[in-house]
Amino acid sequence: MGMSVNTNVSALNTYRNLNATQNSMSKSLEKLSSGLRINRSADDAAGMTIATNLGSQVSGLTVAARNAQDGVSVVQTADGALGQAQTILGRLRDLAVQAANDSNSTDARTAIKTEATSLVSELDRLGQSVNFNGTNLLDGTAGSLKFQVGADGNAQSQIAVSTSGANLRSVATALSTGAVSGGTSWTAFKLSDVPTSLTFTGTSGATTTNVKVSSIATPTSFQDLADKLNKDSGFKAQFTASVTKATDGTPTGIAVSANDGSTVSLASADETALKVTGAAGNSTAGIQFDSADNAQLAIKAIDDQIKSVSTARAGLGALQNRFESAVSSINVSIENLTASKSRITDVDMAQEMVSYTRSQVLSQSGVAMLAQANSAPQLALKLLG
Repeated sequence: MGMSVNTNVSALNTYRNLNATQNSMSKSLEKLSSGLRINRSADDAAGMTIATNLGSQVSGLTVAARNAQDGVSVVQTADGALGQAQTILGRLRDLAVQAANDSNSTDARTAIKTEATSLVSELDRLGQSVNFNGTNLLDGTAGSLKFQVGADGNAQSQIAVSTSGANLRSVATALSTGAVSGGTSWTAFKLSDVPTSLTFTGTSGATTTNVKVSSIATPTSFQDLADKLNKDSGFKAQFTASVTKATDGTPTGIAVSANDGSTVSLASADETALKVTGAAGNSTAGIQFDSADNAQLAIKAIDDQIKSVSTARAGLGALQNRFESAVSSINVSIENLTASKSRITDVDMAQEMVSYTRSQVLSQSGVAMLAQANSAPQLALKLLG
């Protein structure tokens, strides 16, 4: 290459390389100061798109975790109130057991009834007052509550919570005004008329259950007949037999109640054999404590409601476990997605520091070489002597 003064190609080449080094050092400084490998889309267009999607997912899951925690709070609120309801029902049952004893005077039964009425009213108040953020939970109006526990807009991202089975108002209504049935009784028949087998039918809606008890033989008493029925495995799985008594305590027949609360009837041929003209129902309006028999009916009715509340609590407990499991799963997803986003967007400080040091050294060298290139034309002047 010839020696010229007008154009210093060496200086231009050195300046171009120096500019490239300065740009590289500037980018390294930006990455080291921000901690990010991608500060603009030009740094990594594809990586920026992926990182943005991951960031949105992480942000959505963070909110979803809070939603799931809200679900836990709702379930715990309902479960706490149902726990108190179980305590009230337990006290009601104690009162019913106490009232089933004929040692109680009229005044004592009145006092028992007064306390029971107050407790049933408290159940109704609980049903109306327990709410979460303005939504009543235990009065049957909440319906199905949906909680968003995922970052996506699909059905798999939601958990539905239904508190319809935890309706304390219906429990209170059943114990205050609902029909409390002790089954069906058959009275005023002779033991000698009892056939060798009896067939009982339990009816609940469209479901019918028939149970035939054979080899009853001739019972010696109404209690003996009840015992023979209760010893039959098929019968005791569905029904319970007890002895009915007159006001003076004289046994008059048997009463059969279904364990699941179904309506009980006796085969018409068996009723004919017993010379029973009609099967009399044995029920009261709400729980009553005015007699030992009605108190026993109250015990059965309260047991049904205790079972209902316990079933509702079990369902809520399962939902709480599901929500807590969802929170744990969400937190794991957030951790893994954040790590994935970090690998794309975060700068490796050690690696970038190596690049920065390299650029810094090249920059210093470039400046020195640019000075040398600029002094090269001075040699041409010497030729002009």
